[in-house]
Amino acid sequence: MPQVLIVDDEPQLLRALGITLRAFSYEVHTAATGADALACAARQRLDLVILDLGLPDLEGTAVIRALRGWTSVPIIVLSGRTDPATKTQALDLGADDYVTKPFSMAELNARIRAALRRGTSGLEPATQRIHRIGEWLIDLGAHTVAHSPNTGSGTAPAAGSAAGEPTAPPPKPHLTPTEWKLLEILLVHPGELVDSRHLLSQVWGIGSEHSTNYLRVYLWQLRAKLEPVPSSPRHLITEPGMGYRYEP
Repeated sequence: MPQVLIVDDEPQLLRALGITLRAFSYEVHTAATGADALACAARQRLDLVILDLGLPDLEGTAVIRALRGWTSVPIIVLSGRTDPATKTQALDLGADDYVTKPFSMAELNARIRAALRRGTSGLEPATQRIHRIGEWLIDLGAHTVAHSPNTGSGTAPAAGSAAGEPTAPPPKPHLTPTEWKLLEILLVHPGELVDSRHLLSQVWGIGSEHSTNYLRVYLWQLRAKLEPVPSSPRHLITEPGMGYRYEP
C-alpha cells in the first residue's frame, strides 16, 4: 500500500484528503507544519508527498529543498498560489508536479498515480543521509550536527589533556539556513566538483550566478564551524576558478 504524506495547515483539507486517499487504498500520514513533515519523512518509508507552500513555520519551498537534500520521493505541490514564478521555483527546487487550489479530486488522484509510476520509494535516498566532516556527523534528514570523534584518524590528544583522558566535546556549531542549503548541495555530491554558478543559483536564486563573494564568505564560515583545521580544509575544498567539492 503506497505511503502518502499530506502537508497542509488547513485541518479540514487534511481530514478530507486523508479520508479520500484512504478510500483509494493509500496509507496516509499528515503534517500541519514543515518541521513535522520533515520528521515524518525521516521516520517513514514514504512513496509520495503532497505539499502546501503556505505553512506556519517554514515555506513549502524550504521543505522541498530539505527533502531533496537526501531523498528522491515524488513531491506534488498543492497550493493556492497561481503565479508562474512560484510554480517555476517549486519545480526548479525538485517538485515533480504542481496542482492549484481549488482542484478536482479526480485530477489529483490521476497526478498521484502518475507520480508514483515515475517515482521510487522515498527512503531509497538519492544519497546517503549522514556525512562526516572532521568530528561532526551531519544528518541531512534531521538537520542536525552531532559530535562524534573519529577514533580511527590517529589524531593526537588535545593539548593540555593527558593521553587517554576524556576531554569535553567542543561546542556544537549552529548552522544558519543558508549554510544548511549550501552544505546540503555539496554533501549530496561527494567527491564531485560542484560549479560555482550552480551553487549560487540553487542557494541564492536565479540572477546571483556572478556573486562569487557570497560563496567565499559562507564557505569560510562553514569551515570555521566544521573543519578540524579551517585554514587547511580536508573536506570542504575550493577548486579555484571552478567551484567547490566535498571530500568524505
